[in-house]
Order: sequence, then C-alpha cells, then structure tokens
Amino acid sequence: MLDLLGYSFFQNALIACVLAGVVCGLVGTYIVSRRMVFVAGGMAHASLGGVGVCALAGLPPSAGAAAFALLTGWSVQLLSGHKEVRSDSAIAMLWALGMSVGIICSFLSPTFLPNLSSYLFGNILLIDTADLWLLGGLAAVVVAVFLLCMPQIITIAFDPEYARAQRQPVVQTEWLMMALVALSIVAALKVAGIVLVISLLSVPQMTANLFCKCMHTMAVWSVVLAIVGCLGGLIMSTLLDVPCGPMVVVVLIVIYLVARTIKSVFGSFKL
Repeated sequence: MLDLLGYSFFQNALIACVLAGVVCGLVGTYIVSRRMVFVAGGMAHASLGGVGVCALAGLPPSAGAAAFALLTGWSVQLLSGHKEVRSDSAIAMLWALGMSVGIICSFLSPTFLPNLSSYLFGNILLIDTADLWLLGGLAAVVVAVFLLCMPQIITIAFDPEYARAQRQPVVQTEWLMMALVALSIVAALKVAGIVLVISLLSVPQMTANLFCKCMHTMAVWSVVLAIVGCLGGLIMSTLLDVPCGPMVVVVLIVIYLVARTIKSVFGSFKL
C-alpha cells in the first residue's frame, strides 16, 4: 500500500479526494438544505447525454456532461415555474432523456463503449494533472462563493419567499447555485461516476445534519466527512482490489450508520 504513494497516479487520486470532498461537501450542503437532492440526481444522470454526444462528435466528454447537467438544472427551474408542470415530473423526463441520448450515442460510437463504465461508476486512478487543476479551480470558486454569499445562501435554502420579501437576489443566486451543482457533478464523475455521484452530494450532509444546528457547522463537517469518505473508499478499494466509486459510497453510508447509532445511544446533541 505504501509503495503506491510513490506513483503519480495514486498521488493525483489522493489530491482529487480532498478537492472533490471540498466541492461536494459545500455544494451538497445547499442541495440537502434546499431539498433538491432529486434535482441533483436528475442532473447527474442526464449528464450522460452530454458524455455520449461529445464522444460521438470527438469532443471532450466532460464538457458535454457539464453542458447537459447545466441545461437540465436550468430547464427544471424554468419548467417548474409553470403551474401545469410539476418539478418532479420535469426532472424524471429530463433524466430519462439524457440517459437515452447518452446510451444511443455511445452505441453509435463503438470506440467509446469500453470507456463508458468509467463515466458511469468512476475511476479515480485516471485523474491527471489537468483534471486536478480544473478541480482545484472549481474548489476555489465554490469556497469563495460560500464565504461571500453564505447569508443569502442560507436564507434562500430555507425560506426563498422570505428572501424575496427582503429583496435578495433569489433568482440570480438559484441560477448560480444550479451552475455550481452541475460543475460539481462533473468534477466528481471520475471519483464516483454518474450513477453514484449523488451520494457525495447528500450522504455526508445527512450525517453532519445529525449533529449540527446551523448551516455553517453543517458545511464544515460535510466537507470533512466527504474527504474522509473519499479517502477511505480509495484506500479500501485499493486493499480489496474493487472499484473505488462504489466503495466510497459504502464507506459514506457506514459512517452515517455509525453516526446514527451514536446519536441513538448517547442522545441528541448539536454542535
């Protein structure tokens, strides 16, 4: 195990775990607090459409994934504004459309099919230096947004109507956060994959919410738990010789179950 630390691909994987934990921990706090986990899940699965289209066109699949995830999020925002369209129905439709387009395009591009599983379930060992720079840049942007806009984010996450009454930029903030959600999904694709990335955006936050009484504390502990989950999943997958993405999910859920048990045994307390 220690021998692997000398290899650049494993060093990149360790750094990616930390950066992905920062991004997903913070953005996921907004997702869980805003109760839009299903929206984020739909965006993640719809991003497969962008992966397939770009693979067929010979373009970077990550760019297509970001575009489709972003379009899905914004489309949900627009469609849910109409009374005749329920938000969950719009999510289901766009979710199915993205997955269908991605699968069709993947089969039309046979050379891409062998790489499809790495996008579906992740392969953190494929992360290179360019990926780390992009992930680091996104982490810096997310941290800056949360530091500068935390009061507005908290108000909009819990009571958007009150935020409108206070003349806060609700629409602009929601669109900004939707863009960050889309970019976070793409950033974590190689860590957990399209199918499992939603766990990084929800499970650490669920665990932190057991013991945290304010969103500031929840955000910090969500980042810590996401990093621990990613690193733990990477180490366990290396020792057991199994895929990293599913192992990250298992580690995160085990941490949640342990935390839930501790709270049940020792009673309710908040940080």
